[in-house]
Amino acid sequence: MSIKTGFLFLFISFCFTYHVIAQTDSIPSNNINIEYTDKGFAFSTPDNKYLLHVESRFQFRFATPNDQNPLNYNDFFEGHKTTFKINRARLKIGGHAYKPWLKYYFEYELSQGNLLDFRIMIERWEFFKIKVGQWKTYYNRERVISSGKQQMVDRSIINRPFTLDRQQGIEFYGRVFPGSLADFTYHLSILTGAGRGSTTNDDNHLMYVGRLQWNMFGRELGMTGSDLSFHKKPTGLIALAAATNRSPYTRFSQAGGGELTGFEEGIPGQYRVNQALLETAFKYKGFSWQNEFHVKTVKDYVNVQTRNLRGYYFQAGYFFSNILDFVPEPLELAGIYTNYQPDLELSHDYEREIGMALNWFFSGHRNKLTMEFTHFKFLSSNFQDPKEWRFRVQWDISF
Repeated sequence: MSIKTGFLFLFISFCFTYHVIAQTDSIPSNNINIEYTDKGFAFSTPDNKYLLHVESRFQFRFATPNDQNPLNYNDFFEGHKTTFKINRARLKIGGHAYKPWLKYYFEYELSQGNLLDFRIMIERWEFFKIKVGQWKTYYNRERVISSGKQQMVDRSIINRPFTLDRQQGIEFYGRVFPGSLADFTYHLSILTGAGRGSTTNDDNHLMYVGRLQWNMFGRELGMTGSDLSFHKKPTGLIALAAATNRSPYTRFSQAGGGELTGFEEGIPGQYRVNQALLETAFKYKGFSWQNEFHVKTVKDYVNVQTRNLRGYYFQAGYFFSNILDFVPEPLELAGIYTNYQPDLELSHDYEREIGMALNWFFSGHRNKLTMEFTHFKFLSSNFQDPKEWRFRVQWDISF
């Protein structure tokens, strides 16, 4: 789908939806409520049977000496490419129709001409909900959090090998025993396992994903970075997740299915991928914390070999204005440490990332400026250990 086609599609969708709202139950268009919310402009009927919100987001980024994370040894020695670009340009449309619990949402990447999300959610009961369509798989927190609501400029180096990214299928989810010591949120997904934009599976092996999250204080923690709400009560979670899939792919991204470094382009059913994670997150009075431990096994049925991968990160942030009067309130300091082992048989080979970011929130995550310093290091028994510093500045703004 081209960018022009995407714009036309979204414009027609918006006009049609607005027309439906205006004509529903013979409600005059001048009686439609219009307001600006944290999801952009919202149009709703007085009886709240119909709601449409429209939001746009732009992300401007400067990076030197490179923007992309180094993936292999050679990346440290290739020519530097200082970057200034529009990294993301998104249009988001969502709301509900007929009933407040019958929801819809889709998201379009304008700069690349990609339809990212399209889904319908039936959320009548808190303990049991259903989602169908395409979305970011509810597997790990770092990937589920929107790129516009992160603490760092972008996700860590372990996102690439371990994320399940966007898939099509069906998901059952909900929250049980809210407010108690047995407060849990669960997600069970059955997906095509072929990545964004793939409507069919390559064989009869689907992707199955499960996530169980314990809300340890009886309060559910939202999928955002930074403690902008300054939680007055401690709020945290411990989550376990697992996934299994057989396909031509060993990794996924916004572009769809792909291969990890060292794997050849696959054929249908070539790779069986099993993976699991342990995740924690916590927020309290301006302090935020999150971390993930990942393990992954890739079995190659064509070349009859197996590789095991492991990775983890620790990330924290704090508004020091809580304890130091001279620090401005909109300023947050955040840091991350990441370790990735692409092959556990090579126990001395790993990749390391250490980063620090300063966030200035003009209007929460809807308008913020981030400055980040990151240090990368590869350790290998076969080469000298290459190192690299990176500097990035990013402005993320939503309307």
